[in-house]
Amino acid sequence: MEYLDFELPIKELEEQYNKACNIGEESDVDVTATCKQIEKKLQEIRKEIYKNLTPWQRVQLSRHPNRPYTLEYIKAICGDTFLELHGDRNVKDDKAMIGGLGKIDDQSFMIIGQQKGYNTKTRQYRNFGMANPEGYRKALRLMKSAEKFGLPVVTFIDTPGAYPGLEAEERGQGEAIAKNIMEMTRLKVPIIVVIIGEGASGGALGIGVGDKVMMLENTWYSVISPESCSSILWRSWEYKEQAAEALKLTAKDMKKQKLIDGIIKEPIGGAHSNKEENYDNVKKAISKAYAEFKNLSPNELVNKRMDKYLEMGVFKS
Repeated sequence: MEYLDFELPIKELEEQYNKACNIGEESDVDVTATCKQIEKKLQEIRKEIYKNLTPWQRVQLSRHPNRPYTLEYIKAICGDTFLELHGDRNVKDDKAMIGGLGKIDDQSFMIIGQQKGYNTKTRQYRNFGMANPEGYRKALRLMKSAEKFGLPVVTFIDTPGAYPGLEAEERGQGEAIAKNIMEMTRLKVPIIVVIIGEGASGGALGIGVGDKVMMLENTWYSVISPESCSSILWRSWEYKEQAAEALKLTAKDMKKQKLIDGIIKEPIGGAHSNKEENYDNVKKAISKAYAEFKNLSPNELVNKRMDKYLEMGVFKS
């Protein structure tokens, strides 16, 4: 188990608890009362720490190395029904963007999302979750297929941004993202978007337009990362905590500004602390969201989605 800097008090108490329990197992000393006392204190400090997280601490949790990624959610929610589809029919298959057909309960979905890696080798293979233009074109191809067969779309967002390399720009990174945004606004099937980690910049927006956009509790969604914002404004990454505060990038901030439609609760300690509970929460949220839109006609869906996005950024005095 890896701990973030603000989780160190939890680490110390867990070590104390384990030592006390080991003493009880290895000797005849009754340490039941001590173990219960430490366990109670551990629960209290967990609640206290995770109840008062700063925006930067939520950013850190969204990047936790033990946090589940898109493929884990798909496997947990869809089981063996998921069939991955590959390629944009133009350049190649982008490993940072995955997609395919899967069933949630008895309903088929087209599921698309960014995938990160767990170690150096898989991170390079997945390009750190940063898709190239062909990744966004693959996503659009799959969405168009879903529209053709009347299947709802689910997208999982978890990216530090679209890949900023020269070759990506040469192949039309900006155009690919812009086209996805345009096409998603008028797609004639329900689109459910779930931000499961980092939601950075156009890389997130390229698969982020939906009828229902939801964020997990400890995720962030912003035009720029706190580090990049800090380096631009202060010429240093040292002010990333201030930048995170100013950007208003947390789920609560986004809901308050009416830029997302819902927040999915995470287990105490983050999505990685109780993965099964977390998967169940996400599955229920997707099923509930689909129930809202499944009976709408294609025209009603598109008009409602257009109205939703046209209202963003409009303030009445």
